[in-house]
Amino acid sequence: MQMLLLRWGGIALAVPLVLLLLIQAVPYGRDHSNPPVRQEPAWDSPETRALAVDACFDCHSNETDWPLYSNIAPASWLIQHDVDAGREKVNFSEWDRAQEEADELAEQVEENKMPPKYYRWFHSEARLSSAEREALVRGFQAMFGEGEAGEGGDEH
Repeated sequence: MQMLLLRWGGIALAVPLVLLLLIQAVPYGRDHSNPPVRQEPAWDSPETRALAVDACFDCHSNETDWPLYSNIAPASWLIQHDVDAGREKVNFSEWDRAQEEADELAEQVEENKMPPKYYRWFHSEARLSSAEREALVRGFQAMFGEGEAGEGGDEH
């Protein structure tokens, strides 16, 4: 009986390991490109930019820092998806194009929706203090106001 349990235990460990190795062959999630920075917004202060770099740039710029675990599926798939989606909605490196959700940045930060909680678990620099969060909200409000952001062009 003990031998049977050891055999099944070994299989129970081997199957997930084999699956983990097999999914590494899926090519999605390893495009760790950082296109050139074309244009940043007109920051209201260096402090706002520094806070945005810490809390936002990994998903919302072309200056993503790709950690080692971003090369291992399935984490690579989730990270690639988040970066692709983040860059599409707001990209601080491509302010020469329309920014889909730039006018919602202050609200998202103020309501603690951004950066996402799961991101903050792995990135201590994105864990903003209350004072930092308030400063970033004020900075975004100063930069975008109500209904101004997201139009692209030279005014940003």
